[in-house]
Amino acid sequence: MPMDGLTLGFVARELNSRLAGGRIDKITQPEKDTLILLIRSGNENCRLLLCASPNNARCHLTASTFPNPLEPPMFCMLLRKQLMGGHVLGIRQIGGDRVLHMDIDTVDELGDHVLRRLILEVMGRHSNLILVDGEGRILEAARHVNQEMSRVRLIQPGLSYAPPPEQNKLDPMTVEPDALERRLLEAGDVPLAKALGGCIAGLSNPAAKELAYRVLSPGEDRAEDVRDAAKRLADFLHRMADAADPQVLLDEQGDPEDVFPFPYLSRDVSRQVAEPSVSAALERYFGARDRQDRLSQKSASMVRLLKGHIERCEKKLALQEEELASAQRMEEYRIMGDLINANLWQIKKGQKQAELSNFYDEQGGTLTVPLDIQLTPAQNAQRYFKKYQKARSARQTAAEQKEKTLQELNYLESTLLDVGKCVEESELEEIRQDLVRMGYMKKNTNRRQQRALPQSKPYHYLSSDGIAIDVGKNSAQNDRLTATARPNETWLHAKDMPGSHVIIRTEEEVPLQTLKEAATLAAWYSKGQHSSSVPVDYTLRRYVKKPGGAAPGFVIYTNQHTVYMTVEENDVRKIKELQ
Repeated sequence: MPMDGLTLGFVARELNSRLAGGRIDKITQPEKDTLILLIRSGNENCRLLLCASPNNARCHLTASTFPNPLEPPMFCMLLRKQLMGGHVLGIRQIGGDRVLHMDIDTVDELGDHVLRRLILEVMGRHSNLILVDGEGRILEAARHVNQEMSRVRLIQPGLSYAPPPEQNKLDPMTVEPDALERRLLEAGDVPLAKALGGCIAGLSNPAAKELAYRVLSPGEDRAEDVRDAAKRLADFLHRMADAADPQVLLDEQGDPEDVFPFPYLSRDVSRQVAEPSVSAALERYFGARDRQDRLSQKSASMVRLLKGHIERCEKKLALQEEELASAQRMEEYRIMGDLINANLWQIKKGQKQAELSNFYDEQGGTLTVPLDIQLTPAQNAQRYFKKYQKARSARQTAAEQKEKTLQELNYLESTLLDVGKCVEESELEEIRQDLVRMGYMKKNTNRRQQRALPQSKPYHYLSSDGIAIDVGKNSAQNDRLTATARPNETWLHAKDMPGSHVIIRTEEEVPLQTLKEAATLAAWYSKGQHSSSVPVDYTLRRYVKKPGGAAPGFVIYTNQHTVYMTVEENDVRKIKELQ
């Protein structure tokens, strides 16, 4: 867990040195559990992010921008009323644990200077942001906690703030060797990392393992000389405040895997990349991670809705195919009616069936025709002719309905695929707007949930030949890409399956390598992503047309050529993506 007490201590010291004395000029709340405070400090504007997300709770300075609701939430408006124009007195960690206090000197309605304290508690799913007054009374919180949720600790406006329950652990910044030695001996014969995690406040498993690694001999997990280990650990913890050297641990693909306030010798040092500040390291680690987590949460209901409609369409399609199969007997009904009419003279009322000469059979065979004993021969003939007419109408109707169902199914599967491509909230919102226009979702009228989002942008790649390739992430982007492409630019799409529109941005002859890379992208960003031999059609943009009234992203095209692609993720990573 990157945001443990150890890391929070480094963050608190960094924030205090940068923000103490600064003035709060602006407060926004992009998410229900996230605040952005613009603080003017030291002749520069600093953006402080305070996040109480269950999975990514943290605090640090940020250079990122966040979309905000059209109307601020109530918590945000209260914070503006209480804190705007106030000066930061100090930022500190409490007891080495994952609790941060930010004291602010501000002016109340009467013009008197008052103290306000903004508290961040980093406690997993219990994380919270709480505003208290000078007497410790809760003014508001991002998450209210009532008696049904917790009998131990209530968080409601008007109540006195109570800190998280004491864990009876040692503060890493003030721990004494003797006290640490006693705690380690009390832990018994357990690995040193486990003992440290149980007696020092705020230590995550990686941090406890790192501290143990620094005092143990290679290959050992227990300390032979507990007194010496306790002395060395206490000395290191006391010097830790001056040891800030933030690092980001990268995985094999070069993506952030973990973040450390100083190099962790217990982890692969060659994969640790230094950052200029703890805030920069945390932002690099949490940025894409938090954004993707929130997108997944916000898209979950959309995914469920799409899967439900896809299941409905599949059931409807099965019934329509069944109707078409039963309609195949219509010619048989017509023949039976004709044969009865031709043999009225020899059929008697009350017969259950008649063996009639079949003049439609080139071999001159006979056909056994079932009869209704209550009807005359002529009425039996009419009954078969009515069945024939009904089956013919049903076939035509079922065929039309099947075509509509297939188009709807294609749209839904394509939209579900688009949701998986989203990396920005604006892209998800475009999909939501499409679903509203198509009648699958209701329009959101809550202005505190609506956001002023910029128009989303497609993927931008650069081929090995230096030619730009654009890839649509959703149906709206696909329509825009295709509509704005020049007539002789090359257009690609996975054949007969949902996928992205891909445009090669040149009207000159396309080099073979560029065409291959564009086809790789078209196959990867399609329903056939993990299939072998995915057919990809390509043609000039001028041969691509969008029928009037067609669903978003739907086009027809001619003069195409087809290539077959088997693509892996590494093939896509080799193509340079432009930001």
